[in-house]
Amino acid sequence: MNQNRVMSMLGLAAKGRNVVSGEFQTVGAVRDGTASLVIVALDASENTKKLFSDKCSFYHVPVYQYGSKEKLGRAIGKDYRSSVAVIDAGLAENIRKLLEQPGMLKDGGRLHGESD
Repeated sequence: MNQNRVMSMLGLAAKGRNVVSGEFQTVGAVRDGTASLVIVALDASENTKKLFSDKCSFYHVPVYQYGSKEKLGRAIGKDYRSSVAVIDAGLAENIRKLLEQPGMLKDGGRLHGESD
């Protein structure tokens, strides 16, 4: 149920144009300081996961591995997306709180820096 809430919040952010998606736009948002939260799909390539882990760590942006490329894309009304950045700080905080609820990341994702 909470996974649906995370995806619904991403959809709400997308409708309000508070989301950027795709590798290049997400990296750009992290670099220019507009990204408040980054979500990388669990089935993204290892290179993509490392890229966002390193960039977000350097720029102090919270990053989570969560969901699949298909689910992330569908949540924001697009095709497959391996990465999504939430721009709005309030929405990002609400999504982060949902992701950090007990059991959420154990079943559907992991925090930045957790090993497999």
